[in-house]
Amino acid sequence: MKKQKIVFIAPYPFGQAPSQRFRFEQYLHFLENKGFEYEFHSFLSTKTWKLLYQKGLFFQKAMGIIGSFIHRFFLLFNLKNVDFIFIHREASHIGPPVFEWIIAKILKKKIIYDFDDAIWLPNFSENNKIFNRLKAYWKVNYCMKWAWKITAGNTYLADYARKFNNNVIVLPTTIDTENHHSIFCDQDKTPLTIGWTGTHTTMHYVDFLIPILQELEQKYTFVFKIISNEAPTYALQSLEFVKWNKTTEIEDLASIQIGVMPLIKDIWSEGKCGFKALQYMALEIPTVLSPVGVNSTIVEHAKNGYLVESEKEWYVTLEKLILEKELRKQVGKAGRTTIENNYSVNSQKNIFLSLFMS
Repeated sequence: MKKQKIVFIAPYPFGQAPSQRFRFEQYLHFLENKGFEYEFHSFLSTKTWKLLYQKGLFFQKAMGIIGSFIHRFFLLFNLKNVDFIFIHREASHIGPPVFEWIIAKILKKKIIYDFDDAIWLPNFSENNKIFNRLKAYWKVNYCMKWAWKITAGNTYLADYARKFNNNVIVLPTTIDTENHHSIFCDQDKTPLTIGWTGTHTTMHYVDFLIPILQELEQKYTFVFKIISNEAPTYALQSLEFVKWNKTTEIEDLASIQIGVMPLIKDIWSEGKCGFKALQYMALEIPTVLSPVGVNSTIVEHAKNGYLVESEKEWYVTLEKLILEKELRKQVGKAGRTTIENNYSVNSQKNIFLSLFMS
């Protein structure tokens, strides 16, 4: 019997971008076990991807993007015998949905369109604002319309997708609790560490916490650790920066004893899938986060985490967790249970596999 073949089309090189790693890459071995064949094709090469978020280098970036388009074009000639096309976010970084249109309308392939952010809204790096006009955010609506199935990271995104397509499935961003997030934080370690992880593009959310942390510094000894791709410039005595590294990612996260995820309540944040919270909770790190979007679905306040809004609520909650080690342990374990039951690879793998059933 002929094996069914899947082609995964994604923006970034394999194993590099969190959205890809935790949306579909960690499920691929299940597909192999079920007898599927698959190929992965990123739009950006590793070289171009590394250039993209550096300042300047316009010519090198432009040449890399042109090369990416050429590779995408030639890929179209190799899709004849493919059964399913899984497109994560977009087939090309910029421009209209030409590749998606050809795949859907000319090649007549079954597209599974996956997204985990409100990507129909403008959002771009300052280092690449010159390319912003070429992003064609409007193409997302057409990608949804032409898809055979859509997988959205939360109900807010799914509700938007249903404006264009009735075959929408909520597939939360998940954590591999067996092979990846498989160690736990040590609540007995001193000094206590409060932590945040994310890219420099989302670090502005932390600005809200700085005066709160400065006030806490006057009474308590702790470390405020930021794990990111770029160093912060906050005026904090407690600040410690750890450059994000894929090989030490989990160990670095596990050194945090209280995880924070502040957000601003806006349309973009409503579409977020709570990934920071999921990572913290998987490692038994008690998590304090803004009650925005899916966060309020993931966390039951004061049970498996804390949903706080005002400066006073943030201060009181952080102070309570700083002082009560046993509470940190209790909330951390409850968070881990939530992940295992609802947001782990094992809990969602059957939904993922069902995407490739006709």
